[in-house]
Amino acid sequence: MNDWSSLDDTYILPTYSRLPIAIAEAKGNTLIDTKGKSYLDLFTGLAVNILGHSHPTVLKALHEQADRYLHISNKFLNTPAISLAKRLVENSIPGKIFFTNSGAEASETMVKLIHKWSQDDGKGRSGFIVMKRSFHGRTLGAVRLTRQANVYQDFPQPDIPVYEVDPEDIDGLRRLCEQERPAAILAEPILGAGGVQPVPLDTLREMEQLCRTHGMLLCMDEIQTGIGRTGTLFAYQHAGIEPDLILFAKGVGGGLPLGGVIAGHQLVEMFQPGDHGTTFAPSPLSAALGNAVLDVLLEDGGLEMGRHHAEHLWDRLRELQEKYPHIISSLSGRGMMLGIRTNLSPQATAQLQQTLLARGFLVDIAQQTVIRLLPPLTLTVEESDQFTQQLDTLFAQMPVK
Repeated sequence: MNDWSSLDDTYILPTYSRLPIAIAEAKGNTLIDTKGKSYLDLFTGLAVNILGHSHPTVLKALHEQADRYLHISNKFLNTPAISLAKRLVENSIPGKIFFTNSGAEASETMVKLIHKWSQDDGKGRSGFIVMKRSFHGRTLGAVRLTRQANVYQDFPQPDIPVYEVDPEDIDGLRRLCEQERPAAILAEPILGAGGVQPVPLDTLREMEQLCRTHGMLLCMDEIQTGIGRTGTLFAYQHAGIEPDLILFAKGVGGGLPLGGVIAGHQLVEMFQPGDHGTTFAPSPLSAALGNAVLDVLLEDGGLEMGRHHAEHLWDRLRELQEKYPHIISSLSGRGMMLGIRTNLSPQATAQLQQTLLARGFLVDIAQQTVIRLLPPLTLTVEESDQFTQQLDTLFAQMPVK
C-alpha cells in the first residue's frame, strides 16, 4: 500500500483526501484491498454501485455489449441508449433525454436548457432558486449553483442569477418566487453532501405549485438520490409531483460513467443540432449497463428488495439511537441513503470512520459530523446486523458526556 500511496502522491493531483487502502477486487457488497483485507462497502463509490459489485446481470450486459462495439459517436443511432432513454422517460416524466458522462455535465446541460427557455418562453424570468448547502457539481456552471463555500471558493462563476433559501423555509421560498422572478427552482430531494437532509415532501409539493403559479420550471437533481436509492426510481416520486426537468447520473451506468437530463415537454424543443453535444456520451457500454440496472430494479424486484433491506437497516439504527442518544442526535434520509447525525466533534467523527475502516466497514462523512451511508440495494440483513453490531460495540466504549 505504501508504494501505491507514494505513486499516487507523485503522479496524481491532490484533489481528494483518500482513505489509506488500495482496492484490488470487488465482489458483491465487499471490497478487497491489495493486502487481502475485506471491507463491507457502505458508500458504493459515492452512490454509484447501486447493485453492489460484479452483479451477474450487469456483468452479462457488459460482456455482450463489449463483444459488439464500445464507441460509435453520435453520428449514428445508438440502440442501447435509445432503449435506455425510452425506459427512463416511461418511468418518470413525459419528455426527452440528453445523455452526459457525469452529474456535473448534466448540471451544465440544465443551465443551457433553462437559459434557452428563459430567452424564448420565460417572459423575463432568469436564474435559479437553490437550496442552502446544496451540491450540484464542480464544473463552473454547477459550482455557481452549489451552495458550499469550500466548493465554490473564489473560482470564476458565470453570470447566472442565483437565489438561496433554506430547504425548510417555505415563506422565504414564496418571497423569492414573487420578488426575484427566477426561471426555475432547483433542488435535491435529499441534500447529499449537504448532510443527508431531506427536503420535506410538503415543500417539494409547494415548489411544484409555485412553479405552476408563477410560470417557472421545477428541476430535480436526482444525481445521488435517483435510480432506486430511496425506494422509488426517483426520489421526487415520494411527493407525487411532476418536475419539468430531472438530473440523473451515478447509479444509472452500473458502475460506468453515465448521466443525463430528462427534459419535460416545455423544454424538448429548446435544443437544436449544434446547440449542445459531447464526444463520448452516451457510451453504448454504459447504456447497456444502464438497461441491465433497470432490468434488475423494474423487472426482477430490485426496488422491492432494496426497500425491504433498507427497512431492516433503519430499524437497527433506530435501536442504536434509542440506546445512545448522547451520540446519535437523529437519523435522516430515506431508503438506502442514510445520515447518522452525531453529537461528536468533527475529529471524533473522523476517528470513528477510521476505526470502522480498520474493522472492515467503509462509511463516508458529510458536513463533518454526519456519518453518510449509501449502501447497495443488495445489502443483506446479515450485513446490516454486522455493521450495526460493530457500531454498538464502538458506541459502548465512548464516554457519556
